[in-house]
Amino acid sequence: MSLNREEKAVVIEDVAAQVAQAQSIIIAEYRGLDVASVTVLRKKARESGVYLRVLKNTLVRRALVDTSFQDLSTQLVGPLMYAISADPVAAAKVMSDFAKSNDALVIKGGAMPNSLLDVNGVKALATMPSRDELLAKLLGTMQAPVTQFVRTLNEVPTKFARALAAVRDQKEAA
Repeated sequence: MSLNREEKAVVIEDVAAQVAQAQSIIIAEYRGLDVASVTVLRKKARESGVYLRVLKNTLVRRALVDTSFQDLSTQLVGPLMYAISADPVAAAKVMSDFAKSNDALVIKGGAMPNSLLDVNGVKALATMPSRDELLAKLLGTMQAPVTQFVRTLNEVPTKFARALAAVRDQKEAA
């Protein structure tokens, strides 16, 4: 089913809006994927906040013009599925995890703002912790000194109470 000029303009605007917010775009060839597999992939993508869509390469090229992802236009060949994400790691994780269990999905590459990624770059990006995981680690690291300080302050009255209990026990024994 071909799109008319207005429908194409709407698709280009939609993709351009997603690209404007994106921190990563991953492209993969989907030849041989059955409908059930694509449905599972779309569900995982939705849960991770990844915009996943099969688009015409010419429409994506037009949406990428004058963006930080315009270098990706050279890799847009063949039937491609696009995963666009505001989290730099989310799209790579979703696509890589799915590609591990399904040989029909072949990752072709990707891009981050002003840099292209090859297949190995996408796999390396997928192994990185997500933004939420990094923030949790940072918060834990920042809380550790405060927590230790509170424990130290709490030890003073605890030791005093133990000393009083020991004195009491000594007097009771005598």
